[in-house]
Amino acid sequence: MTPSWTGLSITLFAASLAALLEGAWIRFVRKREIRQIEKSYGLPSHVERKSGTPTMGGVVFLLVCIGFLMWVGPVSRGSIMGIWGLPFGSFVVGFADDWLKFTKRSSEGLRSLEKLSLQFVVALGWSTYAVLADGLSLLPGDTVPTVFSIPVLSFFAVGMMNAVNVTDGLDGLAAGASALSFLGLALLPSGGAPGVSLAASLGLGISAGFLWYNCHPAGVFMGDGGSHFLGGLLFSLCIWKGGLLFLVPFGFLFGVELVSVAVQIIAIRAFKRRVFRMSPIHHHFELLGWAETKVVARFWLLHAAGMACTVPLIYRILEIWG
Repeated sequence: MTPSWTGLSITLFAASLAALLEGAWIRFVRKREIRQIEKSYGLPSHVERKSGTPTMGGVVFLLVCIGFLMWVGPVSRGSIMGIWGLPFGSFVVGFADDWLKFTKRSSEGLRSLEKLSLQFVVALGWSTYAVLADGLSLLPGDTVPTVFSIPVLSFFAVGMMNAVNVTDGLDGLAAGASALSFLGLALLPSGGAPGVSLAASLGLGISAGFLWYNCHPAGVFMGDGGSHFLGGLLFSLCIWKGGLLFLVPFGFLFGVELVSVAVQIIAIRAFKRRVFRMSPIHHHFELLGWAETKVVARFWLLHAAGMACTVPLIYRILEIWG
């Protein structure tokens, strides 16, 4: 079996299993009334339409990965820790937030500082292992001193978790953009740590299977556990595929969304003015009158265009750097 067919078979396996388990999960959480509670300060239309939708669908992401790792047979400890340590750890932080929301019947789970601290603990632990065990570089062939590379990796890993999290505000937006990123990573020329391309194929399958139920109108939300998992996996694969620069194309839309939140906060606190009607930026366009499906479709196109334009640029930079 050729590598390309191996990747395709993993994608189909993951998508089928994710869709099957997600349907079962929806039935499970409906019986137990595990549902979305929209923030009262969010868009009124979202509070009305999305409250009560089954949530924590990201649990299925973890189940599919466990099934995959069991299916492919023995997996080295280094592969599990290096590729999967960050997404699994990130999921735990997000799921803790989801669980608190459920038990408190509130839209608020962990406090911001608590959540950020847990994110850094996970990111720091993974970054330390990755750098010390495998001599991870920020760029291909460029060895960066450990004292710098560990905190830099941790900072961007936390940023990626939160970037996917804030993007997950419209039906299908984060899942569809993640699918595009994983597709791009899977199609890149072979390179990086062993198993990276296959893990990208798995991420593509998980995102596609979830999108079957998450497209508008969403039948389930992934929750913070799901968004943290996708953010952790995207970051891990970008780093192992070649370095920190790969976050630019494959985290393109997520970076735009996170920057829009940062710009809005700075503008309000420093200048008492709003740059956007609401952040993240997808809400800005909703308030301009765009339908939710139009925002999602156009943002997918923006993400695809961002990847298409920046991947060749990244490779050119790496050629010059090398």
